[in-house]
Amino acid sequence: MFRHALRRSAWTLVQLAALSVMVFLLTDLLPGDAATVDFNEQAGLEQVARLREQMGLDRPVAERFADWAHGLLTGDLGTSLVGGTPVREVLSASVPVTAVLAAVTLVLLVPLAVGVGLLTGLREGSRTDRVVSAVTLTLTSVPDFVLALLLVGVFALRLGWLPSTWVGADDGWWRRPELFVLPVVVLLARTVCVLSRQIRAGTVTALHAGYAVQARRLGVPPARLVLRHVLPNAAVPGVQELARTGDQLLGGVLVVEAVFAIPGTATALVEAVQNRDVPTVQALTLTLAAVACLLNLVADLVSHRLAPRSEVLR
Repeated sequence: MFRHALRRSAWTLVQLAALSVMVFLLTDLLPGDAATVDFNEQAGLEQVARLREQMGLDRPVAERFADWAHGLLTGDLGTSLVGGTPVREVLSASVPVTAVLAAVTLVLLVPLAVGVGLLTGLREGSRTDRVVSAVTLTLTSVPDFVLALLLVGVFALRLGWLPSTWVGADDGWWRRPELFVLPVVVLLARTVCVLSRQIRAGTVTALHAGYAVQARRLGVPPARLVLRHVLPNAAVPGVQELARTGDQLLGGVLVVEAVFAIPGTATALVEAVQNRDVPTVQALTLTLAAVACLLNLVADLVSHRLAPRSEVLR
């Protein structure tokens, strides 16, 4: 286990290093820059060139990358080219919103998906299995923005039970739990369906495995068989799917943030791209990529711990 964790951690560090290079090069290829955005079409070339020199955008790519990499290693994410504020402040204003939204969703997602997956997997072919499978397939087919608009139309506009937007709650969103209800429901709808289907498939496979058949033959109680033998093996594909789900949630889920006007990372990233605020784009993108790598690392280690024989031998 220790060697596996060490090897996977080293590979994650290599991924982060490669991602940092890719993020810098790709953002450098964005058409235009903050200097051209600041001026309108009537601005002279000398004004644009002077502003590019002030922002340091006229320096060679290698020199700018060296400064950026040094800043990453020392914890300095740079300064926004548009607002002039440290990029760290931009992250501190947007990341907590998305992180809390993702955390609430994940806390509800895990027990719901595991419960639904076990319920349908243990009753394979039953009426419950068929009904739940039909519902999950339907919800998976509905786009997020369609579901979000339907929920807003019914529960916010028609019934007036819940707020339809986060506008006006920028400074006190943590004191208004009702703001999270509709966005969390939209995020849960698809993710619960996908994750529960993974758990169901793993449960069915584990129930028909040789060790489960032998355990039933030896008289192992059903509850112990499910909790000690079936669930750990059924959870392996679910853990990997949960890591991918976490990537999407921590990415901000642009559609949900756009519909509900949530000031999260996706909204901040779109604004930074529109303004060609390269340091902010780089910091946000690399933060999301680092979280994705760490989530996949944790998922791999948990999967290996639950079912060590599931590891692919190299």
